Amino acid sequence: MARTDVIVLGGGIVGTSIALQLVKRGMSVALIERGRPGEETSYGNAGVIEGSTIMPPAFPSDFGALLRVALKQASDANYHMSFLPWVAPWLLKFRAYSQPQAIEKTARINRPFFAQAIPEHEELMLQSGATQLLRCNGWIKLYRNDAAITGMKREFELAREFNVPVEVLDPDGVRKLEPSINPTFKHAVYWPAAVSLSDPLALTQAYAARFAALGGFTFKGDALRLHRSGSNWRVETDEGPIDAPEVIVALGPWAPDLLKNFGIRLPMGFKRGYHRHFKTEESAPLSRPVVDVHYGYLITPMRQGIRLTTGAEFAPRDAAATPAQIDRLMPKLKELYRIGSPAEDRTWLGARPCFPDSRPVIGRAPGQKGMWLAVGHAHWGLTLGPVTGRLLGEMMSGETPFVDPKGFAAERFL
Repeated sequence: MARTDVIVLGGGIVGTSIALQLVKRGMSVALIERGRPGEETSYGNAGVIEGSTIMPPAFPSDFGALLRVALKQASDANYHMSFLPWVAPWLLKFRAYSQPQAIEKTARINRPFFAQAIPEHEELMLQSGATQLLRCNGWIKLYRNDAAITGMKREFELAREFNVPVEVLDPDGVRKLEPSINPTFKHAVYWPAAVSLSDPLALTQAYAARFAALGGFTFKGDALRLHRSGSNWRVETDEGPIDAPEVIVALGPWAPDLLKNFGIRLPMGFKRGYHRHFKTEESAPLSRPVVDVHYGYLITPMRQGIRLTTGAEFAPRDAAATPAQIDRLMPKLKELYRIGSPAEDRTWLGARPCFPDSRPVIGRAPGQKGMWLAVGHAHWGLTLGPVTGRLLGEMMSGETPFVDPKGFAAERFL
C-alpha cells in the first residue's frame, strides 16, 4: 500500500494541471485516472485558452431563438425531449443567473481568475516543453445582425475597465485576418489577447509527463471506490490501494456519481457537445479559431485538421450520441468557409459539467475533512486548469490565495 500527501481523482486537463501544480510545491501526489490523461472530456474542446473572456454564457432572451430551439430547428442548442423534466429546474436557475445584474456579478468574480489563466499556462508549457502547441493570435466571433453587436455594449465597457483588448471588425477587417472566411455576416469581434492550441490532448499529456518527471505518480483506478480508511482517504488502483490524508475531486461530469456517496449534492448540469475533424484545404487556410455565434459553432485549425465544435445539447450524460446539430449547421458553415472532406468517420461526444451561475466549485468539500473539490468548469476546463491548481495549492498550504475563493465555494449552493 502506497501513502502520499494528496490523491487527485481525475486526469483531465483540470486534474492533471492540479496534480502538476501541487507536485511543484513539493507535495507527494498520486493522480488517479481510469484511462490515459486527457482522453475524456478534455480531448474534445475548442482549444482556446480564454484569458480575455468577460461575460459567461447566458440563457437566450430572444423569443425567436428560443422558438427555434423548442422546435428543434436550431444548430446552437439541442435537447432530448425525455430529459426536459430533469433539466428544467437547472435551466430555470441558469435563466435567473443570466439576468444582467447577476451575470455582471459573475463576470467580476471570474475576472481575476481568467486574467491569470494564460500566464499560468505559459509557465507550465515552458516547463513541460509544450510551447510549440501555442498560438498567440486571438480568436474571432462573427455576428449575423446588428442587434447582436448592440447587445454587447456592456461587455465592451467591462473590457475597457478590465484592460482587455477588443476590436470590432466589419467583414473586410475579418478577411484581412482570415482571407478564407466569406462575408456572410455583418459584424465581428476580435479578441487579440486570447490564445489557442493546435492539440489540446498533447498539452494534457505534456503536463502529465512533467508531473511524472517531478516525482508524481499516475495510477489507473476507479475513483468511485474512494472511501475512508482510518483518518485517511483510500482509493483502489490496479497497483493496490493508495492512502492520503487529502483528496481532490476533479472528475468533471462524473463528479456527482462520487459526491452523492458522501452526501454532497450540487446543482451540476451537463452541456453535451460534439466535434468532427475535416481535412484542411490548401486554398482555404485558417490560422485561428472562428466562432459563428448565431449558429453556435466554432472552427479551428488542429493537428488533426479543421475541428468543428457544436453548441450545447441537453441530454443524459451517458445517452447515445445524437449529433443533429452538426447536420443543421453544415449548410451555414459551407457558406462561410470552404470546409474540406471529413478527416475521420468518428464524431466525438463529450459532456461539459456546468453550474447554473457559470462558476466552478473550488475549495473544501462541505462536511468532509480532507476532501477538496475542483468541479464544474463548464466551457473553461482548459482555460482554468492551471489557475485552479494554483488556487488549491495556496488554500491547502495556508497561503493567501491570489483570488478570493469565496465566489467559488460549494457553500453558495447549500
